[in-house]
Amino acid sequence: MNGKQPYEVPTEMREFAERSVEQARKAFDGFIGAAQKAVDSAHGSAESARANTQEATRKAIAYAESNVAAAFDFAQKLVQSKDLAEVMQHQSDFLKSQVASFQNQLKDLGAAAQDAAAKAAETVSKATKGR
Repeated sequence: MNGKQPYEVPTEMREFAERSVEQARKAFDGFIGAAQKAVDSAHGSAESARANTQEATRKAIAYAESNVAAAFDFAQKLVQSKDLAEVMQHQSDFLKSQVASFQNQLKDLGAAAQDAAAKAAETVSKATKGR
């Protein structure tokens, strides 16, 4: 070379740069880890929502089946009624049973909705605490 000493990076600067790179690497790894957890959590939430929706659909079908069966039973009783008083009694019994059934169905669906909301909140809470 032309008699000049080659430039050397001072040790302190090199150490500082190495620490900075290491900190940036750790920060990036943390970011990637949080992103992966978020994706896993979203998948878990979607799976949970799908399962809750599937369960609600099953319940709705079961309720519909029960209500239709009750309506057919009622129609059968009406056809077999001997007089107007018996028709009125069947009508009254049917309405009472359907109102009770409807109340139970609403209560059950309400409990299922609360359970689903609690599970969703728990999933979100776990996802945000993991960050």
